[in-house]
Amino acid sequence: MNSIWSKKIPSGGKWSGTIGRGKLLRFTALNEGANISMLLYNARDLLERYNMPDTLKAQHTSYLTKGNVLMSDNGRVLASIVSDSLGWHDTFCGYTTRSTTDAKYGATNYQEMKNEWLRSGQENLAMELFRNGLGIRDLGPVVNLFSKVDCDENGDLHFITDHCVSGATITMRTEMDILLVLSNTPNPLDPRTSYPSVPVKIEVLPASPVDSLDNCVNNWPENRRAFENTWEYNVLLEK
Repeated sequence: MNSIWSKKIPSGGKWSGTIGRGKLLRFTALNEGANISMLLYNARDLLERYNMPDTLKAQHTSYLTKGNVLMSDNGRVLASIVSDSLGWHDTFCGYTTRSTTDAKYGATNYQEMKNEWLRSGQENLAMELFRNGLGIRDLGPVVNLFSKVDCDENGDLHFITDHCVSGATITMRTEMDILLVLSNTPNPLDPRTSYPSVPVKIEVLPASPVDSLDNCVNNWPENRRAFENTWEYNVLLEK
């Protein structure tokens, strides 16, 4: 299937854009050890956005993979995961900050290093939010695509270093018009002390219509109810 649009996000890069419903978003790690932090908003009403607690508790999970949906705080489905080669994407660990980036990788700044300075996830995401009429207060929990972080019996979180292989993919289907915000910056729990340099390719492709047998619709009863809320919302917008 030919893509409608594609873009490569380099290490430390960022991007945001509006993507209409009924599209596929395919992310591909172009080397091993990728991580890209993602935020989702309703493009027609930016006050509605990805809700991590509702997404996880409704689907009885702590991570996301094929069959899961990303729910909004209004009980609708922003996007659903239709394909995934890894089976686990982190929802807990958030994004890096300026202080944590400096502490782990060494202090850098644009004035001295220009485009080679080491970006933090918080700075990247905030800049893209400002470009779309939002701000710092609109930052929320991210999904860290390509990262796996599990929990041991003592409640300690552990980053799995060999989880993401080169060429790994995850594909989402947009169920609403969305504002997508991305930052290609390290997972905060990544133990590597050298700043990861893993570009990620994103592609937009056409999606087939959703039917009653769709895996994401039927994965959990709460998914179907969220889809029904979304379908009603979309139909009323078209009238």
